Amino acid sequence: MLTRAAVDAVAAVDGYAGGVYLRSRTEGLLLMAVLAGLPGRLFRPWSRMHVNRPYPVAEAYRSRQSVHLPDAESSMRRFPQLMAGLPFPFASLYEPVTAGTQRFGVLLVLREATPGVPVSALDRERLREAADGLGQELAALAAAGAPVVWEGDPLLVDPPSGGEDAREAADRLPQALLSVDRHGRIRFLNAAAADLIGLGEGRLRGQVVWEALPWLGHPAFEDHFRAVFMSTEPVHFSARRGGDPAGDWMSVGLYPGRSGVTLTIGAEERPSYAPSSVARPGAGLGSPADRASALYRPVALAIALTEAVTARQVSAVVTEELLPAFGGRQLAIYMLDERHLHLAWETGFPKGFLDGFDGVGLDVRLPGVECLTSGRPLFFESMEHLAAAYPGIPLDASVGARAFLPLIASGRPVGSCILGFDVPRGFSPEERTVLTALAGLIAQALERARRYDSEAALARGLQAALLPRRLPVRERLETVGRYLPGTQGMDVGGDWYDVVETGSGLLALVIGDVQGHGVAAAATMGQLRSAVRAFALSGSTPQRVMSGTNQLLIDLDPGQFASCCYVLLDPASGSATAVRAGHPQPLLRHPGGRTEVLDLPGGVVLGIDPEATYPVAELRLARGAVLALFTDGLVEKPGTDIDVGIERLRLALAAAPSAPLTETADLLIGGAGDADRPDDIALLLASRTNGPDAPGAARRRPRG
Repeated sequence: MLTRAAVDAVAAVDGYAGGVYLRSRTEGLLLMAVLAGLPGRLFRPWSRMHVNRPYPVAEAYRSRQSVHLPDAESSMRRFPQLMAGLPFPFASLYEPVTAGTQRFGVLLVLREATPGVPVSALDRERLREAADGLGQELAALAAAGAPVVWEGDPLLVDPPSGGEDAREAADRLPQALLSVDRHGRIRFLNAAAADLIGLGEGRLRGQVVWEALPWLGHPAFEDHFRAVFMSTEPVHFSARRGGDPAGDWMSVGLYPGRSGVTLTIGAEERPSYAPSSVARPGAGLGSPADRASALYRPVALAIALTEAVTARQVSAVVTEELLPAFGGRQLAIYMLDERHLHLAWETGFPKGFLDGFDGVGLDVRLPGVECLTSGRPLFFESMEHLAAAYPGIPLDASVGARAFLPLIASGRPVGSCILGFDVPRGFSPEERTVLTALAGLIAQALERARRYDSEAALARGLQAALLPRRLPVRERLETVGRYLPGTQGMDVGGDWYDVVETGSGLLALVIGDVQGHGVAAAATMGQLRSAVRAFALSGSTPQRVMSGTNQLLIDLDPGQFASCCYVLLDPASGSATAVRAGHPQPLLRHPGGRTEVLDLPGGVVLGIDPEATYPVAELRLARGAVLALFTDGLVEKPGTDIDVGIERLRLALAAAPSAPLTETADLLIGGAGDADRPDDIALLLASRTNGPDAPGAARRRPRG
């Protein structure tokens, strides 16, 4: 289904490559399920895409809106991170794959760039129809009970190809000539190519070109191949045959086409220049190979920066990616706040050395300040040059080199970055260009992190204000609630719990989980909590509480859905009625310690179906029994079946001490307290502490 959709979409809009991203079992992570017309090896870094990243695939999925980028200029303007990793002239079209309120993934097509000419209405309609058709097919699978998620690597699809045999003409050429398909597999080679490789055509046909000619697979050449697979412009470069420094010089030409790429390889005199694309294994710092490697660093750094959502994470990525690329040893990042630069990150400098520069104003004559105020990077090939340019400036070493980079995002000053080296060194024009470009990527990531931190702080304050400050205290019932936000990116989600005194002597135990994170999820959570409380205080039945809340969420139409479990309990007798809306089953620990997963009937999640019904189940809580309501963040881990997590929680509850209940709550949630988790966690425990046992304790039966 997916491969057909990808191939048909490529053909529908006259593209040359495309694919499908599908949601995975990890919340917020899309995986490339199908890749048509491109080699999987070259595009592996883009096979995983988090939905909160600044890439067109993520934007189309998040917004449910089409993203059409007809040329490199529009791509650079809207998604600079994309062009930092794939700086080639191509057009790309992205369509969200949805069905009603369900989001499955994104359909994408690559085609020849049309500078200044937008995507036509007909092509937009064709691609939208293709995505809608795929969405309906996936929705049918989901309705039949199939999990519409992707796991593993993408499927590589062969697009239709054709052509006429030109063997006789090709064999006349003294150059080696190879034709490879859009997955890099050899489909044709002439006699000169067979002689160059030393194998016959029969053994080479179908082999990946980088396996047949390993020296063309050097990382220094990967961007050349990416360029011809992504655009329609030819590429030429020089290389040593076999990758041997003593090997013959070869001239390599790459000529892209709709069905593949033609390679020409011929002998060449030693170039009169030192081409940046020539790779020499074992080359030292400052060699052409290292300068070439630096040119490819934007790819790795841009991808890594998309995973960083806080300023500290951005700084750590820069340390891990930028320093090794250029042989640096020291790094410092200053952030601008109210016309003063404040130290945000440092590594490699003597302890306390940078403290004297923390908080300096923009009127101070320092290289870290002037590079930002002027917008120009400053490079000093030795510490003597730095001291001569800024007399009296404190130095942390007498030998070395320094680069001061302005961090500017979309014209807005963000801060400055200091890159230090232990030995004097020059900065080639290529390195200066790359470092300046990388500084722009870092600035954008830091600006995004600053906005994210502000939103996270707002969401945390909203979440804290909406969660109950304290739970009701009753003679026959003890309740304890716990909440932990997610730790990956410090997301705040929509998990909540509540205990409501209904006024008729009954207590409503509530737990819920709004899909998504951030301010929107926290706000929706507050609306749902208020709605549940209002229905509960009015004396509504559990079924009416759930149905009314479902209708409210649909009427609000926030683009989100929520799960919920509602238990109406009589503390005196222990009798209770419960309803579920797509929420995990509660756990019940009996007085003797036996713990089970309750099999309560349930309905669909809230916010999907206005006609949804929610069956009611009855149960009883014996004196000394503990009822545990929880959200999936406590039991779900990426790559692990949720049933495994529920069983782990059941065993932990069974082994927990009988009292006090606060210790039981801390024990159950303690295992997740220090974990790296993408989701937040809510836990609500209830236990009858005194009073006579009610007949038929802990029996459950569905009703209505």
